[in-house]
Amino acid sequence: LSLHMLQLLILLVFLSLIWSKPGSAAALNNCVFLVEEEKNSLYEDGDVVIGGLFPLHYSLVWYRTMTFAIGEINQRSDLLPQLKLGFHIRDSCDDIPVSLRASLLLVNGQPERDSRGPESDSNLGCAAVQRTVSPVIIGGAASGVSMKVNYCLLLYQVSYFASCSCLSNQREFPTFMRTMPSDAFQIKALAQLVSYFGWTWVGVIGVESDYARFAIQLFLEESVQYGVCAAYIHVYPVLLSQQMASSKVIINFCLESEMNVILREIQRRNITGLQWIASEAWATAKSLWEKFGDLLTGTLGFAIQRADVIPGLQQHLTNLRPSNIHESAFLAEFWEETFNCRLNGSVNSLSHGDNNYIDRLPCKGTEDLSDIYSPYSDVTQLRVSYNVYKAVYLVAHALHDMANCSVRKGPFLNGTCADLKNFKSWQLMYYMKRANFSALGEKVSFDQNGDPIAYYDLLNWQRRPDGSLHLEKVGFYDASSPAGRSLVINDSVIQWPVGKQVCFLQTGLRSCSPLTLRKGEPICCFDCVPCAEGEVSNKTDSLECSRCSKDTWPNKARDLCTPKTIEFLSYHELMGIVLCVVSILGACISLSILAIFFTCKDTPLVRANNMELSFLLLVFLAVCFLVGLLFIGEPSDWLCRIRYPAFGISFSLCISCLLAKTAVVLMAFRSTLPGSNVMKWFGPNQQRASALLGTAVQVIICLVWLLTSPPHANNNTDYHSATIIIECATGSAVGFWCVLGYIGILACTCFLMAFLARKLPDNFNEAKFITFSMLIFFAVWITFIPVYVSSAGKYTVAVHIFAILASAFGLLFCIFAPKYHQME
Repeated sequence: LSLHMLQLLILLVFLSLIWSKPGSAAALNNCVFLVEEEKNSLYEDGDVVIGGLFPLHYSLVWYRTMTFAIGEINQRSDLLPQLKLGFHIRDSCDDIPVSLRASLLLVNGQPERDSRGPESDSNLGCAAVQRTVSPVIIGGAASGVSMKVNYCLLLYQVSYFASCSCLSNQREFPTFMRTMPSDAFQIKALAQLVSYFGWTWVGVIGVESDYARFAIQLFLEESVQYGVCAAYIHVYPVLLSQQMASSKVIINFCLESEMNVILREIQRRNITGLQWIASEAWATAKSLWEKFGDLLTGTLGFAIQRADVIPGLQQHLTNLRPSNIHESAFLAEFWEETFNCRLNGSVNSLSHGDNNYIDRLPCKGTEDLSDIYSPYSDVTQLRVSYNVYKAVYLVAHALHDMANCSVRKGPFLNGTCADLKNFKSWQLMYYMKRANFSALGEKVSFDQNGDPIAYYDLLNWQRRPDGSLHLEKVGFYDASSPAGRSLVINDSVIQWPVGKQVCFLQTGLRSCSPLTLRKGEPICCFDCVPCAEGEVSNKTDSLECSRCSKDTWPNKARDLCTPKTIEFLSYHELMGIVLCVVSILGACISLSILAIFFTCKDTPLVRANNMELSFLLLVFLAVCFLVGLLFIGEPSDWLCRIRYPAFGISFSLCISCLLAKTAVVLMAFRSTLPGSNVMKWFGPNQQRASALLGTAVQVIICLVWLLTSPPHANNNTDYHSATIIIECATGSAVGFWCVLGYIGILACTCFLMAFLARKLPDNFNEAKFITFSMLIFFAVWITFIPVYVSSAGKYTVAVHIFAILASAFGLLFCIFAPKYHQME
């Protein structure tokens, strides 16, 4: 009792702070007036009295479903046969202060001045005060109300319509359960829905409440993985702006009352073609259709699971008569509004001051709810009512399990069981959280957070030929299904207000493959750009590009990896054919001259020009021409290891021969001096030996190169990423440049000696021709170096071959072409 008194003191202070806000009391109108007059409560006695907290002025069906379920359970012989359930129902006015006050009265069991409802046949006396204490409350409806009631009063409650994901936090709300799925599941369903239809640029609006704030936050987090982004976020009261034109798809987390205001303003501004995505808060709000049917045609929304039928409920709803509603303010108000009449002696006359009410005709007493259509008696959309029904059965099954507890095998301390006549609310909650039962053929169970397994119907607002509303089920979301199959949609039966649209930017509809995000912008704000080099994307609006393998490269559209182009100087291409022909031609010319020289070997011209060295020179020149063929064709390791040494050795032989010929000319003129015997040390054997010795140094350089870091075939992609250049890598750059350097040293020595002997008086003096050939040789190879370094791929090889051929032809023609003139 002291705990409840402390709670009441805290509550009174809290209520005084809230009700002190200007205009808040006026906004509640008749509801608060009747609460203060204690006219909005119903009570029926029982062994266990279940509390009920309902917005009675919003919907009577919910509270009537609770009384129906309790009556049904009391008539069953298989469920709580030894226990009678009662109820104590109070009006929440869907307002936090009123709900807190009503909840405290329910758990404290305070008697009322006249609390007997139309279904009560008990007399409230002293004994009834204790039985009015409710161990558990079914309610409230709104998430904000449920949060404040549970947080402030620590009550044990089962909500039938509070969906805020925040209520799943068992550390903050350990005494809370619900038969309404958490918004966390609805948000997953909404994100998958907009992704399914390709809507990536959507507007989001909601009411200023815990329900909407948490829902919007969850949606923004969940939608990121589907590439969906918010064009704008508005919180009620919504300021309609030009932003709403940027997206025709609007996800709405408002309540039915706020939707009336929003739709009225949209209608005034003549904004059409909006695709509404409704949350479960108003997905079945048929009352909006009468005024705003044109705006709502094609609306898609997730509604909580519907019961096809609750046997006996419709009869229970329509059995109200004027004779048994006089003492209940909200029932009297409902009756008067439904039949547009005035009940004599109605308590509502105290709260009505308008002339329209006074001018109404008295009710005849013969009115029958079965004779008219009203949302109250419409049982085709039993959704929230079904949640109320399951909540009552949850409490009943928990009590049934408590009653069946075996002594010494109970779940509490030392195996004890709860006393069914004097149990604690926390003991009942223990059984409720472990309840597992069936209601109307559906299995009902709860997770560790006290939430049921989520199942939603996807509804489409369709206009019938007569203009009425038809809520067509076009799919469903089942959270228990495997990933990827939880959302099922039959889009062939959907009625659309507008076509599908993807991300809508100022430049229009955008969709591309691939795309890249703007830094710091939402995921939907993108620029369509190609993938980076070496990457492809074959998915429209994909967020990432995938890299091609080492041997493949993107095509022009960059949506497929294709094999890279293989490049090397081939015999089958024009450049390779030309170089090959020129190489063979040079070798043939060299051998032809050799044949002529051999034929004319006994002539003074051939004998005077050092016949043996001339023969060797022509053979080595032919080899130089043929070495160029080693540079054509697909490189391999063995070919690369032959190519460079063959080039270096063949040119070393040629220049060594020229060097020996030049030395012979110099030595020959020195030997004409009196007393000179130089020529005996420079005979034919010595000449051949000097040529071989000059080449031996090159051979040693090549051997060292081959043994340490030999040339090898290499797949080069550094120059052209889309091309694999098969080339001969030198292995050691030092080795390659040593080979060229040694050839250069031989050429310089030869040039120097030939230059000195160029003016010697001999008709057969070759020195000046050797000098000129060396100048051409230098010009070719000095030009070769920068061109070789700057070229790439097969062109590098072509430059090398050209240098070989040019220098070889230079030697051939400069030295042997003059012989033809001399022979004449």
